Amino acid sequence: MVFHIPGYLRDFTGGRSRVQLEADSETVEQALALLASHHPGVRDRVMTEQGEVRPHVNVFVGTESIRFTGGLGTRVSPEAEIWIVPAVSGG
Repeated sequence: MVFHIPGYLRDFTGGRSRVQLEADSETVEQALALLASHHPGVRDRVMTEQGEVRPHVNVFVGTESIRFTGGLGTRVSPEAEIWIVPAVSGG
């Protein structure tokens, strides 16, 4: 499983933009928990205290936003590529 890490989280991953972890995670929620177990600072910046993805963060499995595929319950494979992307707003 590969996680693509945005710039604002790289301080928590040793500067890496890509983190590969061996996992048997079945859902995005489990995958993010695995990432947080290896890189603890990531969790609080991606998830709320209630265990939901923060509103200003988008999570994709491949090219599909989890907002449209089942949220944190979205199924993942061991070969999944998970992208954490900060939301962009304009004015």
